[in-house]
Amino acid sequence: MKTICVILILFAAPPLAANTSKFSALEGNPGLRSASAIVLDSRGNLIYGKDIDTVRPIASITKLMTAMVILDAGLNLDEDIVIANEDRDFIRLTNSRLSVGATLKRRELLLLALMSSENRAAAALGRTFPGGLDHFIAAMNTKAASLGMQNSRFADPAGLDADNVSTASDLARMLTAAQRYPMITESTTTLHRDVQPYVSRGPLTFSNTNRLLKNENWAIELGKTGYINEAGRCLVMKTNIDGEEISIVLLNSFGKLTPYGDSNRLRKWMLANSPT
Repeated sequence: MKTICVILILFAAPPLAANTSKFSALEGNPGLRSASAIVLDSRGNLIYGKDIDTVRPIASITKLMTAMVILDAGLNLDEDIVIANEDRDFIRLTNSRLSVGATLKRRELLLLALMSSENRAAAALGRTFPGGLDHFIAAMNTKAASLGMQNSRFADPAGLDADNVSTASDLARMLTAAQRYPMITESTTTLHRDVQPYVSRGPLTFSNTNRLLKNENWAIELGKTGYINEAGRCLVMKTNIDGEEISIVLLNSFGKLTPYGDSNRLRKWMLANSPT
């Protein structure tokens, strides 16, 4: 009696190349409503792009650059800073719960600028920089140049001036740089924080402006929102999607919820088209 042996050879799909993401060859279009958008994998490879080199106002996304310049300077983060009349918003006439005379430590102002996009906090950080506000703005532009942000220009610490401009591709560079600062990643992902700027009053609670932090489907490692009329709604994020770190920049969205809708459309499109 003869014995017949059968050998089965199973061919597994080849592994992804070292410089390739599972999201490298997505099909279709996520249908984003933002005027400019860029999505990159952790290696800097382009997953999706739309008008990535168009120069646009960036509103409070500016505050990420403000934070990096402050931290690079090695200033005393525990120094008390008093909100001054010069810190008021004379461009948009926005309000603030930090009245003239409010006192917080530099680290608290940095947190509020990043977490809740507090304009007077950002203005005070720039005003109290060594050499004053002009030196601070010069340092912002020097930092941008050092990061290769060739199409970016900064005009104030808060982003209230429409002359704070950049591109989606430049902001992706800024996101990567900002992620190297633990205080920035921690501050931009903090949901709430109590501070006490007035001796004779109780604490004030400030909240994060990025509502996706409350969404269990998102794992956000760094993020910042922005809005002025000229910029529309803006959102930049470092996040984790299906085990991969992803950079997302969305600029000039109209409608308060549009950046969040675009973010969810992106995530759904990426998950639906990625290999299993």
